[in-house]
Amino acid sequence: QVQLVESGGGSVQSGGSLRLACVSSGYTYSSYCMGWFRQAPGKEREGVAALDSDGSTSYVDSVKGRFTISQDNAKKTLYLQMDSLRPEDTAMYYCAAEWYYDECEAAVRGRGGMDYWGKGTLVTISS
Repeated sequence: QVQLVESGGGSVQSGGSLRLACVSSGYTYSSYCMGWFRQAPGKEREGVAALDSDGSTSYVDSVKGRFTISQDNAKKTLYLQMDSLRPEDTAMYYCAAEWYYDECEAAVRGRGGMDYWGKGTLVTISS
């Protein structure tokens, strides 16, 4: 049974930091492209960052220089370090896995989906 479980969300003030984690099980974690997505209240889901199985990363412009995606393959855990947080970063954050890198990258850019999804962790940033 495939599971992706996010943690690390919470409430912080603007300018603060949070580190999200996503633990995976039930599939060959190291072979998949992993991504972070978010959905703010009343808005569509949007991509945040992707991390391919070869270690290459990509970010959407709104988080470049502030967020860092990383992983620990031995722990099958994906991370998202979020610094310089802003109120507009408030959202439910989801991790997801996709076998094909091109589809993973496209999903982060808003085109298409991913194979597996977690249930999310809530991030709230106050001004």
